Amino acid sequence: MVSVQQWTGREASALRAALRMSTRAFAEHLGVALRTVAKWESLGAETQPRPDTQAILDTALARADAAAHARFEAVLFPERTSARPADYETWTEDIERAVVCVSRQDFPFASTLLNRWLGSRDPRGLDGKGLYLYGRSLVLLGDLQRDQGAILGPLSARQSYLTACGMFAELGIPRRVAQIELSLAVVQEMSGQLDASARHYELLATDGRLSPRDRARARLWVGTALSKEGNNEYATNVMRDATRAFENLGEPEDWSVAHQKLALAHRGAGDLKQALHYIDIARTTGTVDSPMQRVRLDTAYGHILLSDAATRNDGLSVLDQAAQVARQFGLSHQLRSIEGIRKGQQG
Repeated sequence: MVSVQQWTGREASALRAALRMSTRAFAEHLGVALRTVAKWESLGAETQPRPDTQAILDTALARADAAAHARFEAVLFPERTSARPADYETWTEDIERAVVCVSRQDFPFASTLLNRWLGSRDPRGLDGKGLYLYGRSLVLLGDLQRDQGAILGPLSARQSYLTACGMFAELGIPRRVAQIELSLAVVQEMSGQLDASARHYELLATDGRLSPRDRARARLWVGTALSKEGNNEYATNVMRDATRAFENLGEPEDWSVAHQKLALAHRGAGDLKQALHYIDIARTTGTVDSPMQRVRLDTAYGHILLSDAATRNDGLSVLDQAAQVARQFGLSHQLRSIEGIRKGQQG
């Protein structure tokens, strides 16, 4: 963490930039006059704040988050932005920690871990190793944004994935490019582009750049997109193929998720007996050690129960529980899905 022994206008201006505040907002943040901040901006190192203002600036810096500290250092010491081997090691560790945080839907801490690097590194000044870590960080940021429901727009999963895809293409790592293409197909599906996502999944299901597990996932997701369109018969055939692939690969969690998807496809086809059969398998074999998994499984189960008048109240209760967890962890896309199920039932 950077500390300042003697504040001048240069350091004060760097802090304002690191906090991403206008001069007026920065003045209000510190409780000083706007003309004081304007003086720091114009005179830079040639002016020094008064002792009491020095203390105010110390406090503002101390209260800034990790990403702002990284930007502050980058503004003051641009020569340090070229990562050193020790930085790469720390960056790798933060990526590994962020992976765990995203899997547990601890979005605030994951965002802090990623933005301390994304906010302080200019990819144009990084070597191959640095670009690789920057790309991985962007993919994780995209996963985080996708799970929070920010799928389209300038600050979205799609934009993060596209930028990372370009980096891995430049680095010549086709496996990473294909994995991002699979994530972009998921974004297409989430945004309602079901035909396009199904075609994209079909291509990736036979793409040699992907691992056998990722190809099986793509095959499963062909079925999910088709099921959402109402093509449940073909969807169930594709999903069964994917389920067998997961069994042959020894992937129990993916195998369980496939049964959850099969259950929803049978519900869509009106076969509630088979839907309950497959959702029971998913509920008894799947792990629910993350909020996202719990919400997805409960949403599927509630949707199936809601489809039968005899179990409608049970279905509403299960959906209420899923919605509560979704709100608690900021899973806005899942929350919208739950609301859509409720409205569809009412309609």
